Amino acid sequence: MPQMGYDMQEGTVVRWLKDEGSPVETGEAIAEIETDKAVVEFESTADGLLRRILVPEGTNVPVGQAIAIVGTEDEDIPEIAAPEPTPAPEPEQPTDGDASIPLPPAPQAEDVPAPVGQEIRASPVARRLADEKGVDLSQVKGTGPGNRITKEDVLSYAADHPTPDGESAPPPKAAAAPTPEFAPGEKVPLTRMRQQIARVTSRSKQEIPHYYVSSDVDMTQAMEVRRQVNQSLGEQDARVTVNDMVIKACVGALKTYPKFNASFADDAVQMNETINVGVAIAEEEGLIVPAIMDCGNKSLVEVARASKDLIERAKSGTLRPQEYTGGTFSISNMGMFDVSSFMAIILPPQSAMLAIGTVTKTPVVRNDQVAVADIMTATLSVDHRVSDGAEGARFLVEVKCFLENPASLLL
Repeated sequence: MPQMGYDMQEGTVVRWLKDEGSPVETGEAIAEIETDKAVVEFESTADGLLRRILVPEGTNVPVGQAIAIVGTEDEDIPEIAAPEPTPAPEPEQPTDGDASIPLPPAPQAEDVPAPVGQEIRASPVARRLADEKGVDLSQVKGTGPGNRITKEDVLSYAADHPTPDGESAPPPKAAAAPTPEFAPGEKVPLTRMRQQIARVTSRSKQEIPHYYVSSDVDMTQAMEVRRQVNQSLGEQDARVTVNDMVIKACVGALKTYPKFNASFADDAVQMNETINVGVAIAEEEGLIVPAIMDCGNKSLVEVARASKDLIERAKSGTLRPQEYTGGTFSISNMGMFDVSSFMAIILPPQSAMLAIGTVTKTPVVRNDQVAVADIMTATLSVDHRVSDGAEGARFLVEVKCFLENPASLLL
């Protein structure tokens, strides 16, 4: 069981993608592992045959515990006792004061609607497909571990319940007066994901001495260059976003100031060999920060394609372990929420994170004349053990310089 996240101690084997005896190659996905914050594909670290599966689907396993054996066809496989995995926790029946109603035993008929407020266990792929096809997950019977709803369950339900015109059944209409999600005075237990977020952010603020520097960036030229680049791409799938331009600018600045692409460990600054930029992605239950790997030599359009691909796979639950854990610097963008500025919490073991707000039409003074410009506020959070405020200011000014002279982003 790999460690796929800061402070991760155990993971759940959701599904085996290969059967015993199947050939596997290094880097080939052989299982899906559920962490506290995401479902990630687990890749083989060797070539050969999947000789033995030690852990069945739906069980929790501590980090570092063997879950399978890969070897050659004629290789003698040592007698390794299967670990004693802990069954994945099932929701308990509520008592007075419980904040939510867990999922009851699977109904005998698929058409029996789920009780209002019940907890529905479904994979990220299943949830995305349900949204696309208008399927009410409370009507779907899960066949995965612990009655978890899988992609196949949603597809099967959509095929069996078409509308008269052949379209998937639309989602049920909201009630006229919906019941509030939480009652006043109610004590709401944290989900596994929120527990993990609480642990990581608490440790970050307790152990990492944060400092912050902010600057307003004139994005007027950058927005025009972005428009021209997207227009030149025509019908290609990649569309350059403001976030992609910020990523590219940060990569340029990190090459000049590599301390911000480092980590503090054992009273020393550990420099990273590659620039892997994490992108904060908001999900229903919380935030994940997967990384675009090896951004050092990517063009702006390549960054845009990689960013789009990363976001799609994060939502579908097909991230690779190194993307989930390998970030060396991160960016959090809340511009789509009309937030002007904010300060981000550093994601350990990284040493810095850049927070950016929305791009807003703002009056500015140029050559003693008032003009209107596209302004974006950027705030850098930095580990004070790795660098001082003056270095942080110089780094942020370098990012600002790239964005205010966007032709440099195209080189």
